Amino acid sequence: MADTGDVAAVAAAAAAAAEASARPAGNAQPLAGRVAIVTGASRGIGRAIATHLSSLGASVVLGYASRADEADALAASLPREVAVRADVSDEAGARSLFDAAESAFGGGAHILVANAGVMDDTYPAVADTTTEAFDCVLAVNLRGAFLCLREAANRLPRGGGGRIVAVTSSVVGSLPPRYAAYTASKAAVEALVRTMAKELRGTRVTANCVAPGATATDMFFDGKSEDMVRRAVEICPMERLGEPGDIAPVVGFLCTDAAEWVNGQVIRANGGYV
Repeated sequence: MADTGDVAAVAAAAAAAAEASARPAGNAQPLAGRVAIVTGASRGIGRAIATHLSSLGASVVLGYASRADEADALAASLPREVAVRADVSDEAGARSLFDAAESAFGGGAHILVANAGVMDDTYPAVADTTTEAFDCVLAVNLRGAFLCLREAANRLPRGGGGRIVAVTSSVVGSLPPRYAAYTASKAAVEALVRTMAKELRGTRVTANCVAPGATATDMFFDGKSEDMVRRAVEICPMERLGEPGDIAPVVGFLCTDAAEWVNGQVIRANGGYV
């Protein structure tokens, strides 16, 4: 297994880089007056996305499942944020995020970033994956995304500014062994989002996916040996792990008016991994 001190140091460095790179240069505020919902926002990629969208002027609903201390601390550090505990795999939980946007900011959400996700950190082969483990991954990654996407399709404003971004994964392209449930869940989300982009014809609501590669987050490091982490670095042409701050600006761009012509796409932000 990876040395916990080394893993913690890498994770801390990645978090610091994320906070720095999540803030754009200058005082550009392309999302001023808009409300964004980010699920899985208490840490990792979701935290960097929420921070970046705030820096672009958005008010943000920080959806989280269990990290109340981290979510509350993030909300306290940003100017227009509210943290909402919600189980996205539950219909009422997904709905509560959109209700919170209306009650906290006096209007409905303009943006959904469906980022919440889990992974089986024992990395079983398909032959060894239990039904319970499979269902757990799909409950959050697929059902949770579906419930939030459905809510967004019905509640985001028409006529401009409506944005849906699902954070998926580049494993959909690389298909590594022992990631089957996770890969299947993310592949299904990509199909949902690309279908929605066509179903939302005429609304000017765009729907896209951002698919990170190996990124230095707690979820990435969980259960991985030092050798597994090293191989992830070696396989990337950039010769490093991604950082949350590498992903946040890609999501941020897709949420702006400048990205309206990008619709129904899967953008792999992975340093050339696949």
